[in-house]
Amino acid sequence: MQITFLGTSSGVPTRSRNVSSIALRLAQRAEIWLFDCGEGTQHQLLRSELKSSQIRRIFITHMHGDHIFGLMGLLATCGLAGNTERIDIYGPSGLDDYLQACRRYSQTHFSYPIQVHTVQPGMVFSDQDYSVVCAPLKHRVPAFGYRIQECDRPGRFDPLKAANLGIPSGPVYGRLKRGEKITLPDGRTFTGQEFCGPAEIGRKISYCTDTIYCQEAVELSMDADVVIHESTFAHQEAELAYQRLHSTSTMAAQVAQAAGARKLFLTHFSPRYAPNSSTALQDLLLEASAIFPCTELARDFLNYVVPRRKI
Repeated sequence: MQITFLGTSSGVPTRSRNVSSIALRLAQRAEIWLFDCGEGTQHQLLRSELKSSQIRRIFITHMHGDHIFGLMGLLATCGLAGNTERIDIYGPSGLDDYLQACRRYSQTHFSYPIQVHTVQPGMVFSDQDYSVVCAPLKHRVPAFGYRIQECDRPGRFDPLKAANLGIPSGPVYGRLKRGEKITLPDGRTFTGQEFCGPAEIGRKISYCTDTIYCQEAVELSMDADVVIHESTFAHQEAELAYQRLHSTSTMAAQVAQAAGARKLFLTHFSPRYAPNSSTALQDLLLEASAIFPCTELARDFLNYVVPRRKI
């Protein structure tokens, strides 16, 4: 699981930061999942090492323009590029109507299937490898945070140990990898645990934007390996944050701390914190780190591989 930040500014783009979008690359499946798709996201993809042809799912937090204005352009480009795979899109009520209107007025016809899913609190997607749940956040319009959880996996299988014990290769190895018990023709029995290393805990990521500090963000982030949380304002702008229902650096850190998370990325920064301003983004990092030390400022095109943990 590799996270790539494609846009880390709030409201409007700056010269160094585009508006909100994050890509989650699932290398073993050759898939990319996008979270939000602000204007210019397809340009950011072109400047990255990611392939838009691998996009399979797009999760939208809310209907503000800096989170959705790039969606229609990206979908149209994928069609023109010959993307024949299905794309599933998840988001709040109104997202399907928005896309239908864009298609109607722009006379755009997709050459591949698109399915829009209106999310409700709870499970929005699951298969044998991953699950995604959402919960409502506290913002000026209906907004959802997402939690991506990888299923636990058995430890690495040792085929040499199995071969040395005379266990024939083939389907039996697959059963042992899954932790099953087998019985050989000679009567000997083995269990998968005898040939597998420590099990690997499924990795967990939470994505919370746009929102003021809220318990739902904490619950989405419980025991997360990575929390990606908006930090629109510095702590000194807390009153403004409450007025606009956005988070400060300290609110984001408090979410990660309360959730027992392992790492926090701050993102969705107000353009007011330009390099020549009296308050710099480094100040936001210092504020958050005082509460939650394992904090990092996100930046456009930053890649982060989420590490695995053993049970």
